[in-house]
Amino acid sequence: MSGSGNPSTALTHQGPLRLPSTEKSSLVDSTDPLSESLSALTRFFVGDNRLDQTVQRVVELAAQAVPAASMTGITMLVEDRARTAFFSEPEVAVIDQAQYDEDDGPCPHSFRTGETIRFDSLDDDDRWPIFAERGIEHGIHSTLSLPLTAGDRLPVGALNFYSERVGGFTGAEETTAELFASQAATVLANAHAYWDSYDLAQRMQESLDARAVIEQAKGILMATSKVDADGAFDLLVRASQRENRKVRDMAADLVARRAHPEDG
Repeated sequence: MSGSGNPSTALTHQGPLRLPSTEKSSLVDSTDPLSESLSALTRFFVGDNRLDQTVQRVVELAAQAVPAASMTGITMLVEDRARTAFFSEPEVAVIDQAQYDEDDGPCPHSFRTGETIRFDSLDDDDRWPIFAERGIEHGIHSTLSLPLTAGDRLPVGALNFYSERVGGFTGAEETTAELFASQAATVLANAHAYWDSYDLAQRMQESLDARAVIEQAKGILMATSKVDADGAFDLLVRASQRENRKVRDMAADLVARRAHPEDG
């Protein structure tokens, strides 16, 4: 996806965000769909779910928050390319693919620029004709795309709504969608930060574990082969090259055989 920067960089190694204030939502009844969705987002703890589960849950709550939408989806970077990998209906991914093929359309534009894009009628709007044609083919006649922006960070994606009616989204529904998108962006940014930190911690632990087992294997070789520490490590490296296996795996095998000689 083109643009001045990679939106995913907004998610790297930054601390958790507080959910934004929802004073505007006090204008609606506490039992309306938006309030119920916002309440569910507030209670959502990202550490209880995988990242993909979190994003899919946001899609489901978005559909609940904006009942005028026939379908919903989220544009995000997947392997450094904009994609709609999370959606309420499979047709969403098919419609959106026209945008990604052209590298342009309301969803990637909203993602890139942080702007809200509303199509009141795909039949009469010529901004993105290929996207409009694909939407109409699937019975969609109006859309609404909003950036998922958490605080002053770059957007983490775009939240997209699709309606089978012309003029499916009014100004009031756009405001509702913006309120939801603001909360959802914070949840998604925190989910990314949590899992980035978790993955980093996992990699660090794996590195420490590998070093520990290599040191054990070196100790065994120093005792059995009468070599110093460097010589023991050299023996491990040569064995790994000979068998085309990682040094840590060779070390783990050696330690296991020493611990259970009867299995060797």
